[in-house]
Amino acid sequence: MKVKVYNQKKEEVGEIELLKEIFEIKLNTDLVHQVVLAQTANQRQGSAKVKTRAEARGGGRKPWRQKGTGRARVGSIRSPIWRGGGVTFGPTTEKVFKKRIPKKMRRKALFMVLSVKAKENLLLVLDKLEIGKPKTKVMAEVLNKLFLKKGSGLIVLSKMNKSVILSVKNIPKTGTIQAKDLNVLDLLSYKYLVMTKEAIKIIKDTFLK
Repeated sequence: MKVKVYNQKKEEVGEIELLKEIFEIKLNTDLVHQVVLAQTANQRQGSAKVKTRAEARGGGRKPWRQKGTGRARVGSIRSPIWRGGGVTFGPTTEKVFKKRIPKKMRRKALFMVLSVKAKENLLLVLDKLEIGKPKTKVMAEVLNKLFLKKGSGLIVLSKMNKSVILSVKNIPKTGTIQAKDLNVLDLLSYKYLVMTKEAIKIIKDTFLK
């Protein structure tokens, strides 16, 4: 698959041949869905916690005697059926939400989403993306020419570029990620995908082994 290469002013400066092993993979929505579920599950902190009747403070003394009062028998004021009592079957920090997805499946899903972006003309390839000092206004002007007026976008960097990252940070609907860290969830969170020719090479070297 051939796509056009642009400069920062969105002027066409050439073409690039995209690898069919990465950018021409047939979509399997079930696989992509499975990988997204695993990613979101692995992001969960799992810190939700409530106290059981054993952990709730107080309740050691029997509220009233067992017999003779005419009232229902009760052993503790921290019974789960009482207001202020412990919770039965509530969330605990012992529950593990993590899901393991094999590396081959993760890569296949990543290539599928990249293929969809390329097929639907949502992939913009730049010869380079450079900015001197971190400047949100300058970066916003560049991104407006590329995609920002049409929707959100993810900028894939070939390496850590502090100037670009800081310049993009305060621009709505825009994010950055290094090519080696590319993942399905981030790709699906944005409409457009912007990457340099160098970033495409990094993707090939990282994921196509």
